[in-house]
This record gives sequence, C-alpha cells and structure tokens, in this order.
Amino acid sequence: MKKRILTGIISAVMCCGMLAGCGNNNEASTSVGVSSENNSGESGSTSDSKSSGKKKTVTIYSAGEDYRNENMRKMLKEKFPEYDIQLNDIDTGSFAAKVAAEGKDSDIDIILELETTYLEKCKDSLAELTDIDFSPYVEEYVPADKKFVPELLLSGSMIINKKVLDEKGAAVPETYDDLLKPEYKGLISMPNPKSSGTGYIFLLNLVNERGEDKAFEYFDKLAENISGGGFTTSGSGPVKALIQGEAAIGLGITYQAAEEIDKGAELEIKIPAEGAPYTTYSSAVIAGKEKDEDIMKVFKYLISDVSREDKRLYSPEKVFKEQETAMKSFPKDIKYGNMDGIDNIETKERLLDKWNH
Repeated sequence: MKKRILTGIISAVMCCGMLAGCGNNNEASTSVGVSSENNSGESGSTSDSKSSGKKKTVTIYSAGEDYRNENMRKMLKEKFPEYDIQLNDIDTGSFAAKVAAEGKDSDIDIILELETTYLEKCKDSLAELTDIDFSPYVEEYVPADKKFVPELLLSGSMIINKKVLDEKGAAVPETYDDLLKPEYKGLISMPNPKSSGTGYIFLLNLVNERGEDKAFEYFDKLAENISGGGFTTSGSGPVKALIQGEAAIGLGITYQAAEEIDKGAELEIKIPAEGAPYTTYSSAVIAGKEKDEDIMKVFKYLISDVSREDKRLYSPEKVFKEQETAMKSFPKDIKYGNMDGIDNIETKERLLDKWNH
C-alpha cells in the first residue's frame, strides 16, 4: 500500500493505546467536487446544504496508493456531482495517529483503507455498520462486531530483477536464507517495519516461523546486504528500486510487482517457501457519522462499486468472495504464510520497539 515517508510520527502511533481517543496531520487534500466552499469536514444535513447553496462536504481519508486514490476520486466525482468530496491522501502512520488522537471528534467522515490492526485498536471511535451487507466478503476478514469492512488484502513476496543479478554475476535466490549470502551485498531492498506495514508483515511472518530471537538475528544479518539507501520508508519502495535498477531483489508488494510486469518490466515473483506474508486493510465510518444519509450513501458506493473496480484493476487478492481481476501476471493459488497476531497491536508495538534498523 503507498505509505508515505514518516517523520517522527511513528512514536505517536505506538502510543495509540495510551490516547483517550480511538495528531499529526501529514496529508495532501484533493477535492473531487467543483466547489470547495464548505471545507470544514463537518456533516451538515442535506436540507441545510441545499438552503445555503453550498455543496455538502464529505471528508474521506485513505492510505491507499496515490494512483488508486485518483481512480476513486474520478468515480466519486462522476457519481456524486452534488457533493464536495474531499479525499485526502495520508500515510498509514499519520492516519492511525490521527484516528487515535481525535476519536469520535475527528473531522474524518469515512476511513478508507487503514490497516486493520489499527482499526481493531480504535473500535470505540467507529460506527456500527448495521445497514451494511457483509455477505459478499470473505468471511475470515469480516469482524464479529461489524465495525469495519474489508477493503484490501496485501501480500508480500520475493521479487527479482534477473537482469541486475546477471550483471552482478549472482544467482537467483530461492529462500530467505539465500539472501544472507555475500554475493547479494548491496542488492536487496526491503521496507522498514517501523514505517511500513509491508515491512512489518515480513518481520511477523519470520517471528512466527522461527521464533523471535532467530527472526531478529536473521534481519540483523540481512541488514548487511540491504542496498545503499537502507531499508525503505515505503512499502512500494522495493518495487521502485527494482524498476530503477537500484536493487536486484526486493521484499515487496506482490500486486505492485505483477502490475509492473504487465506493463513490460522484466521482474519475477517468487513466493517464499514459508508462504506469502500478508495483512488486511479495512474501511469504516467515524461513530456518529452513520446518522448522516449523505455520508452513508458515499460509503456504500465506495465499498461496493469503487472497491470492486479497484480490485479488478489494481489489487487482485480476494476480499470479495466473487472478485474479478484484469492483472495477468498476478500469481495463481498463492500459499499464504503464518500471520498469527497480525491484528494484535500490542504484538506489533513490542516487535517494532525491538527493531533497531
């Protein structure tokens, strides 16, 4: 998922459990409406908006990649010309901190695609989605209390730029342990778990597979082979480094690699023997905002038509039971890894506090 550069915000995220609500606001706002007169993010009634001559503002925040958000803006603008819809790009860390700090008093109306781990922590600030039909979704991703809707399944894989490997005279790696060999020094790109949910899924998967001590020993050794820029701050960083020839091997996002292959990039996707690490992202409504029929109209369109189109074009891993994809190079029948604890914020905080790279 695009997870923009974090500058000091992670400490705020890690304090999520200590905040009364559940802020740093490091987002870039883009309006999809023609008018931005009412830009407060407050939820007035439809009748009030009509009588004042102003367009009703619906405020959405999303941690999705910018190109995916842009397609969503286009669909929202075409569907709801009567609203001034503010869809704000924001990185995962800043997003989680904002929701945690502001709680039910947030200017956010709709939370679009925030890592499920953080939504679990901040459930008291989320509306009960009693009018939403959850039957189309894969059951294991649906929360028992129905406070958020599955939006994205994101898995990681070992992605290879064979051309760069050949230039360096290095073989194609087969396992995680192969990546520790001296021949790969400076050739590997991986996101930093402290700033990227993608980085964290690789960490948690190996903790589950090898135990905490051995997993951290592994990443200490892997750090010696990381490319010159160090661990990337963004989950999309490894694929970008591979495309630019700055790395030969990336621990990155599977669907982003497949998308680049469909565009002509000479990359290979290898699912680790331990299985593909993964996490989920979900969407929700801030508590109290579910009473606003305009907000709920936009939310229902987002989680149905917009989300399905997003899955078809960009993120093919299944959150809907019936789901189409236009991505030809996405791997079939992925074996997923052991991700026990992926929704446990205490586990995440503890492991990230131990991470020292």
